[in-house]
Amino acid sequence: MAYLSMGEAHRRITEYLNRFSDVVLNQDGSSLKQLLSVSSNSPLLLSLADALNLFHDYNRLLKQSDRFSQISEIVSPLFRSIQNFRLGNLLDSYNAFEKAANAFLQEFRNWESAWALEALYVIAYEIRVLAERADRELASVGKTPEKLKGAGSFLMKVFGVLAGKGPKRVGALYVTCQLFKVYFKLGTVHLCRSVIRSIETARIFDFEEFPVRDKVTYMYYTGRLEVFNENFPAADQKLSYALTHCNPRREANIRMILKYLIPVKLSVGVLPKNWLLEKYNLIEYSNVVQALKRGDLRLLRHALQDHEDRFLRSGVYLVLEKLELQVYQRLVKKIYIIQKQKDPSKAHQIKLEVIVKALKWLEMDMDVDEVECIMSILIYKNLMKGYFAHKSKVVVLSKQDPFPKLNGKPVNS
Repeated sequence: MAYLSMGEAHRRITEYLNRFSDVVLNQDGSSLKQLLSVSSNSPLLLSLADALNLFHDYNRLLKQSDRFSQISEIVSPLFRSIQNFRLGNLLDSYNAFEKAANAFLQEFRNWESAWALEALYVIAYEIRVLAERADRELASVGKTPEKLKGAGSFLMKVFGVLAGKGPKRVGALYVTCQLFKVYFKLGTVHLCRSVIRSIETARIFDFEEFPVRDKVTYMYYTGRLEVFNENFPAADQKLSYALTHCNPRREANIRMILKYLIPVKLSVGVLPKNWLLEKYNLIEYSNVVQALKRGDLRLLRHALQDHEDRFLRSGVYLVLEKLELQVYQRLVKKIYIIQKQKDPSKAHQIKLEVIVKALKWLEMDMDVDEVECIMSILIYKNLMKGYFAHKSKVVVLSKQDPFPKLNGKPVNS
């Protein structure tokens, strides 16, 4: 850092205070948000932080002028947050920012118009990000991480302020998405339900009036919730909405959506193209798709084993594991096709011993009783049409449409 004189530090702080006061007076929300982005490392806030670390008596400046005293409840703790963030004191930075955020929210309540909505978005974003960093600092010294939970409580207060009539309500979805990020991080996704109910059932909200960016994020998170609940048709609808409306230049966001949409599509019998997996670096699904195409149970299990940690972290492992039934269906279908080529009249009669041999060739060691059980499940789940001849150990397939397509519907549970 270049040498900084006391006079220059005083000038920087005074300049910031003048800018803050002016943007509030002129109701310039776009400029105000730039003054609140503590974690952004913007040149403006970095230079201010250096000034604050040299000139400690900034509270005197706030008290000297009536103009500055009106914003002191927000700016004084904000200065401490900026100062501590620059020094790497992340817990102190969060605690100070929380005070500034509460003071800002109080003022926001009093402003009749929604001019400061963009600034409130920054407050909502910053309190979450600073809380996450503060919790990492707490965990590193053996203390209980608790600040993200506190940030969630603050965001619920913000949601309460926005969940009313008037122009401010369009900000409710952005804050909802920040809450989702908090709840997913904390592993308390059940807390999402009350907010979802408010958004989807309250008459004051019209989903279409929310910004596209927020609708995409909302559908992404609610789609993930439906994946966890194994409600695949709803997950398909929500994640597909997110993908369709996502900015095509935001490839990282598209990849995040596809990470959950692909398992959902696989569960309803829709396979992605290889170019899609390659373009968005989702090659962990390549062998899963190949296993479904080939009826190769060994390949599916190896794919799940190879990427087990990744699939578990994403919460899609169990979804992918349930694809085994579709793989069995494909295997039996391949046997049926081969038999049909050799002897069309007996193609619909498949001996269990043939299936056992096919599985052994795939290094899957199963006896006739196990295979019989699996075939019964396939028939019960409507993945095969036919019946089971127990005495002769033969699956007798329907001569019409023996392997029904899922056609976008999940396997019967």
